[in-house]
Amino acid sequence: MRTSPALTGPRRLHPGAWWLWALGLAAAASRTTNPVLLLLVAAVAGHVVAARRGEEPWSRSYGAFLRLGLVVLAVRLAFTVLLGSPIPGTHVLLTLPRVPLPGWAQGVRIGGPITLESLLFTLYEGLRLAVLLVCLGAANALASPARLLRALPGALYEAGLAAVVAMTFAPNLVADVRRLRAARRLRGRTDRGIAALLGVGLPVLEGALERSVALAAAMDSRGFGRTAAVPPRIARATAALTLLGLAGVCAALYGLLGSEGAGWALPVLLLGLASAGAGLAAGGRRSVRTRYRPDPWAAREWLVAGSGIAVAALTIWCAGRYPAAFAPPVVPPSVPSLPLPAVAAVLVGLLPAVAAPVPPRRSP
Repeated sequence: MRTSPALTGPRRLHPGAWWLWALGLAAAASRTTNPVLLLLVAAVAGHVVAARRGEEPWSRSYGAFLRLGLVVLAVRLAFTVLLGSPIPGTHVLLTLPRVPLPGWAQGVRIGGPITLESLLFTLYEGLRLAVLLVCLGAANALASPARLLRALPGALYEAGLAAVVAMTFAPNLVADVRRLRAARRLRGRTDRGIAALLGVGLPVLEGALERSVALAAAMDSRGFGRTAAVPPRIARATAALTLLGLAGVCAALYGLLGSEGAGWALPVLLLGLASAGAGLAAGGRRSVRTRYRPDPWAAREWLVAGSGIAVAALTIWCAGRYPAAFAPPVVPPSVPSLPLPAVAAVLVGLLPAVAAPVPPRRSP
């Protein structure tokens, strides 16, 4: 029997597997405010990115997402220091001069005492948001946006193209900024300061405009937007199935990620996925595009996607069993506990560093 070269030679993992893995880590991070577990999730994502990242421009976007998460954390802490927090506390670290406000701004304050409890609460919440951004950055650095678009169902092609164009904007912008800063350094010019920023900003905007025009021309030349004729009743049934399925999936995810409702959420999730799948399959009849050499979904894809799903499922189970460890109290301040089953659940996310194929490297 003849084996496909895509399954035996150097190849890239299916982008859908990378996104399922990253979303599993993000779901695990959303279930806890324990800083140790959150940092462990970020470390797992960073290790896998370092081990299986390619050499394309979009593969270098992970650092930008990491810095964005740090900025979000710093901004939240700054707002807590300046505007205060509703969390009560008795351990006052610093007292800032309080600015008097008019009566209509009652309930809002600027300045005043800063307590340890309020800073810890903001740190835990901001760290969770930062780790969510890190998980999304890992998916952007590992999964090719163009290949992800090619793997989407026909019913989601137009919406998927808009999402892919939006996702590729930030990585291309980062690559342009690095290229132009390197060019300035090679010419003996500084790459820091307002003048350097203005000198880099105009070429970056010009490059973004050129890419937009080239993308529009490529879409027009390939007949983007053409659809096949579908009877109205099938179109209405497709829309109803898709909307009901997506609504069921959203409600089920809310129940699974919340502290209650896990009992009813799983059947609703299965029904929602079935309804949305039927709607997408029927909606694909409108698409007239074809696929050339579609990406395979083999054993490695199952391992990577399964590791992300396992991390999410095991973390949800551990959160119900160790609620105090997953939501450490800040009033009074205490050292967060770290149950070993939760650590083991997060470490399952390291499987792609071994199971995923090494991306092909460019020849020197």
